[in-house]
Amino acid sequence: MTGYLVRRAGQMVLTLFLIITLTFFLVQAQPGDYATFYSLNPDIPAEVREQIKASFGLDKPLWQQYLVHMKNTLTGNFGVSFGHYPRPVLEVLAERLPRTAVLFLSATAVSFYVGFFLGKAIAWRRGGILEYTATISGATLFTAFTPAFALMMIWIFAFKLGWLPIGKFLDPLIWRGAEVSANHVFSYMLLSAAAFIVFAFLTLFIAGRSGRLRTGRLRMGRLPVVLIGLGAAAIPVAWAFTGIGYLALDILRHMILPIATLTLISFAGTMLLTRNSMLETMREDYVMAARAKGLPEKVVRDRHAARNALLPVITSLVYSLIFAIDGSVIIEYVFSWPGTGQTLLEAVLREDMPLVMGSMVFIGLFSLLAHVIVDVLYVYLDPRIRYQ
Repeated sequence: MTGYLVRRAGQMVLTLFLIITLTFFLVQAQPGDYATFYSLNPDIPAEVREQIKASFGLDKPLWQQYLVHMKNTLTGNFGVSFGHYPRPVLEVLAERLPRTAVLFLSATAVSFYVGFFLGKAIAWRRGGILEYTATISGATLFTAFTPAFALMMIWIFAFKLGWLPIGKFLDPLIWRGAEVSANHVFSYMLLSAAAFIVFAFLTLFIAGRSGRLRTGRLRMGRLPVVLIGLGAAAIPVAWAFTGIGYLALDILRHMILPIATLTLISFAGTMLLTRNSMLETMREDYVMAARAKGLPEKVVRDRHAARNALLPVITSLVYSLIFAIDGSVIIEYVFSWPGTGQTLLEAVLREDMPLVMGSMVFIGLFSLLAHVIVDVLYVYLDPRIRYQ
């Protein structure tokens, strides 16, 4: 396994090198250069444009510009964003990427759980009303036109009912007298959520090693459940204690509608894939043997059929996380969510080439990492798979 990971690391380096090279020459094929894109922008003085030319090597031949570009990329110097002048590209991406990651990872986790649960259920008991209802509704939502569906969600739940905010990241009226910035509150929310996830995993791990958690029968002792519940309840208490509770709640309210929209339009893919994979797995000999042993139906379904049916589902899940990097431009644009998707779209429209190139490098890097994660998960989920 170690040798395989080393070889894959070498392939990733080569592929990333090709991505950076291709992106550079595609941008160079456009008329003009980085500095002339904003030649009419009064916010960027003429002397600053000359400094930009020198930093990117735009006053040198093309091959020297390429060498300067590779050096800047390897050192993390993506230049200054014209659309967010004078902020560096790396600073803009570092600010927007966590917002996109939280939004789309949350939606992906919810849609995966709902889709896998429904797919497992309709495959195990075919022909019932649950199968027809879930399949028809899921396929209808999956094929819906995303911008129109997102606008319909906004019209129903935000405009007509008034339950949720219409869009954006926060409510300016609530934040008008706040003593902290939105980035500070959001970072604190991320840290508390990460601490809770680590605590939950450690609790389940310790409970499993101590015998309280029996995965064979899917039984869990009361103590781990109580501890995880207390950990979840401690998060809003910590927010309230630090004085940012109402600010964090405002951000959460703005996340509900886009997460719900993403979940409704994407759970069907996981559901149908799980259903098809389960139907294939249920015909395997080891599932029939488990039934012949007299094991409970729930154990046969979850331990023997569902776990092995996870392989293609996990592949689809991890690959779908790639779209969380670019932020699904449509969703972020419709809901005015200030993430990497909306930032990338605005950068393309404004011809903010440094920001575009920096975003492409990060998208390529995370895409390559996703492929490696899939390979590692395959070994964990199916012990029969070995990499030589």
